Amino acid sequence: MSKFKPHIALLVCNILWAMDYPFYNIVLPEYVHPMAMVSGSLIATALLSLIPLAWEKSEKVARTDIRRLIGAALLIGVLRKVFIMYGLSMTSPIDGSIIDTIVPLLVLVVSVLLGMDRFTKLKVAGLALGMAGAVAVVLTGISAAHTHSHLWGNILILLCACVTSLYMVWFKRLIAKYRITTVLRWLYCTAAIVALPFGLRAIIHTDYAAIAQHALFPTLFVLIVPTYLPNLMLNYALKTVQPTVSSIYTYLQPVLAIAISVAMGLDKLHLDTVIFALVIFTGVALVLRSYAAHPDAPASRTH
Repeated sequence: MSKFKPHIALLVCNILWAMDYPFYNIVLPEYVHPMAMVSGSLIATALLSLIPLAWEKSEKVARTDIRRLIGAALLIGVLRKVFIMYGLSMTSPIDGSIIDTIVPLLVLVVSVLLGMDRFTKLKVAGLALGMAGAVAVVLTGISAAHTHSHLWGNILILLCACVTSLYMVWFKRLIAKYRITTVLRWLYCTAAIVALPFGLRAIIHTDYAAIAQHALFPTLFVLIVPTYLPNLMLNYALKTVQPTVSSIYTYLQPVLAIAISVAMGLDKLHLDTVIFALVIFTGVALVLRSYAAHPDAPASRTH
């Protein structure tokens, strides 16, 4: 049973992440301003990150690493949250979930630029396919047939994927140096402090009565669930499961997000979107295949 636990953890965290997209679409921006959601979700995550201190001693962080952790917090905690909240407030959950699957491709690009990886024919072919599919999905935002989609919202989701990829590669060694609970505590406490002044006014002017009446569960879900708990499960799984294997589970996210969104009437599935998604999946699969003999390749993700 123990050998299945990491895979169960990967399955659960990807299901939770898939639920992000339709629930964000319900809440943003009708009931909660995107900046209020950024600040609120970071505060909730920061409070959750303090809970492990009840049973584990605080881990000492080297002074030279504090500045790097603050930089990581600004990148993945604040900037990524801003991009995804504003992006999903303007576009469809289906487009958002599909665009976000290009993270492994962007990880490859960043790794090559930083001299940590190199291109091969298979990687270039996969990158070309995946990026072509992603650009096609982004551009559906200007199509009159895609009424739920929006070009600028899709661009923001693409920027969100870029930020995630940069974080995963640039801060990989720093993250591996400390306990995941320590890293998450530094990231989200710092991010919450930075974001609060920008979201405080929006939080104060939020119509909480309307939320309680019409969108209580999705609001509580996106505030509390998607960030801290799934990241703990992901990092637990990565202790025994290769990143290339864990990345396969990310394919569940757009499939589940599409199913939930269509079932809830939040979006419509178009044939061209399915084709573009398959192009992206094929590109990512080619890149992952090139790493089959190199299990240390970066291929996981963070929310």
